[in-house]
Amino acid sequence: MARDYYEVLGVPRTANQDEIQRAYRRLARKYHPDVNKDPGAEDRFKEISEAYQVLSDPKARKRYDAFGPDFRQVPEDVDPDMYARAGRTAGWRTARGRPAGAGVQFGFGGLGDEIDLEDLLGGIFGHGRGPIPGADQEAELVLTVEEAYQGGRRTITLQGPAGPRTLSVMIPRGVVNGQRIRLAGQGGRGADGGPPGDLYLVVRLADHPRYHVEGRDIHVRLPVTPWEAALGANVAIETPGGEAKVKVPPGTSSGRRLRLRGLGLPNPRGEPGDLYAEIRIMVPREPNDAERRLFEQLAAVSEFDPRRPR
Repeated sequence: MARDYYEVLGVPRTANQDEIQRAYRRLARKYHPDVNKDPGAEDRFKEISEAYQVLSDPKARKRYDAFGPDFRQVPEDVDPDMYARAGRTAGWRTARGRPAGAGVQFGFGGLGDEIDLEDLLGGIFGHGRGPIPGADQEAELVLTVEEAYQGGRRTITLQGPAGPRTLSVMIPRGVVNGQRIRLAGQGGRGADGGPPGDLYLVVRLADHPRYHVEGRDIHVRLPVTPWEAALGANVAIETPGGEAKVKVPPGTSSGRRLRLRGLGLPNPRGEPGDLYAEIRIMVPREPNDAERRLFEQLAAVSEFDPRRPR
């Protein structure tokens, strides 16, 4: 006997249409033959699709709930509620007294030939499953921080069961790690005339030598000289959106973070992220004679001791 459709989709009999659809999409993504090469995946996918086709149709679901696996064999003029009440006592029987689905006598021109009810209804309503939508699919899209910041059109190549395919993708400005870009109709192929599924590109930002991204905020190290840190300065800094100026306050030490509001990743639907410049004080690796004399003079007159408790 066919498995119970609710069991096939893994939902209770009280499930609403949204729950049924979510269950189908989850299972279809897992077992669609385009993505699952297991020998039994195709049969499992057909079973899932048949269950969804029935349970997603309120009229078909009502008949299935009333008549069970034989719901296609019960004549359309049988009231499901009356059948359910009768089934609790004597069970449904045809006009000839035989169980539903058994051979039923129909007279045609006085011949009285016996015709199987399933064959008769199959001839009227067809045996096909009907259109089956294609499964949604996912693929990883690796972007640089600059690409995520700027957005724009990009050509990508994806590997699939039928070989590589090339797609032109519009990347929204300011995409972030984990964001999904939907390409309608670019997922798994449908069956029996069903529409294709969608393809979702999951964004992953590649590691960058300069930038570290957290959400929409961008972190970058800002090298400064000892005198810039001590005296203060306006320092140029490279950001994914171009050069910007940072005001370094006098007396700034390494590790201090300076916030540049709104210079992080853009946000088409709200506030952009911020850029945080972390100060790194750099000294000459090989100071020349003049620099060495000046550092020696500073050491001689300065009373500053960074190791002294403040």
